[in-house]
Amino acid sequence: MDRRKNMLIGIVVGVAIVAASVYATGFTKQLVGPFFGSSIEHKSSELAAAPELAAGDWINSEPLKLKDLRGRVVLIEFWTFGCYNCRNTLPFVKSWNDRYRDQGLTIIGVHSPEFDEERIVENLRREVVSLGIRYPVVSDNAYQTWNAYKVEAWPTTFLLDKQGRIRWMRVGEGDYDETERLIQKLLAENET
Repeated sequence: MDRRKNMLIGIVVGVAIVAASVYATGFTKQLVGPFFGSSIEHKSSELAAAPELAAGDWINSEPLKLKDLRGRVVLIEFWTFGCYNCRNTLPFVKSWNDRYRDQGLTIIGVHSPEFDEERIVENLRREVVSLGIRYPVVSDNAYQTWNAYKVEAWPTTFLLDKQGRIRWMRVGEGDYDETERLIQKLLAENET
């Protein structure tokens, strides 16, 4: 009985030490952030040009280059069709495409697969049609674009201004009103 009691005490102490270490180092935000979502609006002093999109198979569009989209606001969403959270964001992304495309918004879905069946381009094409996605989608099977943007979770959304600079990012679901407000703000900005 004493041996089990000592083992239990050891486990509890070990868990407490690990929890305290995680909290003290700030690692908690990295561990739980993708589950609860977070967004960041970049200040003008932090603005940098968005990385170019890597080559992939394009659906609903010829290959796009960000440099050719200067003068338009660009929303890039990293997603995968098997992701439940990605499917939850889809109605909002599709509605923004419908409402703001003619006002200067370009939405690009970067499909970075999680599972083997998501790597098959024909499966991706079928899902894009099935989900009613009409904006451009590019496959990112080698995670080149994912890595260039330093993405860590699905879905992750970036908003680029008319100069192609990252102005905002969101990890996870939510903040739909904030996202739409920022789309409107960026569309109203003059090019500089």
